[in-house]
Amino acid sequence: MFIKNAEISRRGALKALFACALAATAAPAAAADPYPSKPITMVVGFPPGGSNDIVARIIAPKLGELLGVSVVVENKPGANATIGTEYVARAKPDGYTITLGSVSPLLLSYYAYPNLPYDPYKDLSGITTVASTPELLAINPGVPAKNLAELVALSKKQDITLASAGNGGLPHLAIELFKAESKGRIVHVPYKGAGPGMVDAVGGHVNGIIVDLPALHKLVMDGRLRPIAVTDTKRSPVMPDVPTTVESGLPSVIAFNWFAVMGPKGLPMDVREKLHAALVKTVNDADTKSKLEKLGIGPFTQKSPEAFDAFMKKEGERWSKLIKDAGVKANG
Repeated sequence: MFIKNAEISRRGALKALFACALAATAAPAAAADPYPSKPITMVVGFPPGGSNDIVARIIAPKLGELLGVSVVVENKPGANATIGTEYVARAKPDGYTITLGSVSPLLLSYYAYPNLPYDPYKDLSGITTVASTPELLAINPGVPAKNLAELVALSKKQDITLASAGNGGLPHLAIELFKAESKGRIVHVPYKGAGPGMVDAVGGHVNGIIVDLPALHKLVMDGRLRPIAVTDTKRSPVMPDVPTTVESGLPSVIAFNWFAVMGPKGLPMDVREKLHAALVKTVNDADTKSKLEKLGIGPFTQKSPEAFDAFMKKEGERWSKLIKDAGVKANG
């Protein structure tokens, strides 16, 4: 009897040990930290000071507050932001490395660069757009045109040179849209960045320029450039007296720069949805919204990550045709 009871006790002990071992094995999975549990890196593919960087640094603090972790903005500039975007595309899809980019690196480069090292549709996970700003067409005050109709009429008689921040970007495409719609003698003059183009527009070396509205705001307010039109369906709150291209008779010349947050391919949907909800709350926060709008940048979000995917597809269809028809090739 004693031997039998000892055997039963031994078996019970072994079962208990086995159960403990299983519990220990399962413990890490059960105790896995919920997302997010550590700082998030938001990569910006442009240098500090540009519109992408400005938007990222305005929204990062509030986003971090809502998520309960720090959101650190990290600049990885180069090749029209394609270097930083590729870095995120190759990152671990755990939600701790994301990018805030604009339409050029997140979409247009796919159609304009012959050897882009990533496919935005396959190598990135969409979360949502967060903000947008129109492009502004502004000319040197010495050009004898006070509005878009007069500028178009002038372009039928002589070349009108318009600067952009470089080949293949949104300003370049806005110029191509203007050229196609107006049927005028519009000459695109690409620069290596918006800064040099603005300098030459002010100096009269080119007739005008098209770039993001925030970049031209001060030059227009100082009277060094004359605003002609914003390339959008509605006027900008920071320049309410400047008409849109739509109301000025060129309804197809719509080119607004949107900013979006994306992660690496394979980002779990629950992570995408959590980031989406936090980003929508962030850009609609009164303080954050005010900071953006003072720069001529407005909140612009999608209803869901899936809605953002559909938006990307629609934008791609619109711009790819123009890029192909105009023979646009990006720098680099």
